[in-house]
Amino acid sequence: TRSATYRQKFRFVSPPSQIITIVTTSKSSSSSTTTTTRLLASSPKSYFSSLENFSKMPDLTYSLLAEQNVTTTNTIINHYATSGQFAALSNFEGTSILKRDAEDGEKLQKGIDIAKAKGVIDPNYVPEEYVSVDVLGKSPEEVADEILATVRSSDSAKEGGVVVLCGLSGTGKGTTVATLQHKLETEDGKRVVCWSNGNIFRSVTLLAATWCEQHPEESGGDITNALTKENLASFIDMLTFGKFKGGEYDTRICGLGLDYLVSDVKNTELMAPKVVKNIPTVAEVTQGEVILFAAEAVRKMGEDGIFVLLEGREQTVNYVKTPLKFTLTLSDMSLIGKRRAAQRLAAAALDEVKECASVGEVAAALDGQLAKMLKEASA
Repeated sequence: TRSATYRQKFRFVSPPSQIITIVTTSKSSSSSTTTTTRLLASSPKSYFSSLENFSKMPDLTYSLLAEQNVTTTNTIINHYATSGQFAALSNFEGTSILKRDAEDGEKLQKGIDIAKAKGVIDPNYVPEEYVSVDVLGKSPEEVADEILATVRSSDSAKEGGVVVLCGLSGTGKGTTVATLQHKLETEDGKRVVCWSNGNIFRSVTLLAATWCEQHPEESGGDITNALTKENLASFIDMLTFGKFKGGEYDTRICGLGLDYLVSDVKNTELMAPKVVKNIPTVAEVTQGEVILFAAEAVRKMGEDGIFVLLEGREQTVNYVKTPLKFTLTLSDMSLIGKRRAAQRLAAAALDEVKECASVGEVAAALDGQLAKMLKEASA
């Protein structure tokens, strides 16, 4: 069993000084990665002091709780601004998020290293630079507008293009992508596609599982025996990205007796147990193949006048050639934990209170959930 050790040093305090160090060492690799981020002393003293538009936080009403959006989160954070219990839960959530990010990054890097060793991707490839966007104190609309200012001024994206978005968990990538899509469609009248590699990994896994069924003696019921370099190359060749039904872009799976469009089977064949249970195993050794397939797919759509929004980790999206690459950052890293804690509290409290609940009852439900979550975190 591959094991790994991690050393994290997290100091979640208010600016001026915050340091995060992540060291990842794996027994399967002789390399280790150290990432240190030092935030400037000029960082704002608190999250809400930088929010010019928030002169007064709204009341914690049931309707606000039911929204489950950024306003809900911000209001809960402000509500517990002086709470030691909330600070403790936020610290726990923030530390957990960064630890998971480090572990996921280590696993992903192993897949990238495998792809480089196989010669699937260029080990000397140098990606384009990323534009850093500090989301502290900004609404999703403001973050999107900052990104769109660069996108709209780019000569490479007059008709369509590929926009890549990275960032730690908790920096708002999903919300930003949704806001970018809405603005590009409604304000610019553009066609927009949000790309995910997930269905490509599932497609390769389906082919590998099918190969095992057709070669019981060679596979021995173990999907890893299907994942030879030659087989993987063959499986990728069975995938075609292009325009199919109705002139819409799709991925066709054609081989081993299968002939599907991903859009038709994404909730059926691609979610079958034989696929779902084997995705982690297949994904680890197909990072390079899927990265290159995805890079070609999004390039094709971008050149066809479509704006493609691609959210992911730098290790994979590095290989997508586009000048429109952005990294979301937070100059107050404590906000990552605060956001996650507030989101959890909001969801749990909403399940507890009734629609007619008063402001006091909502606050009491939040307090109860805070005490419960803090107890679970310290167990």
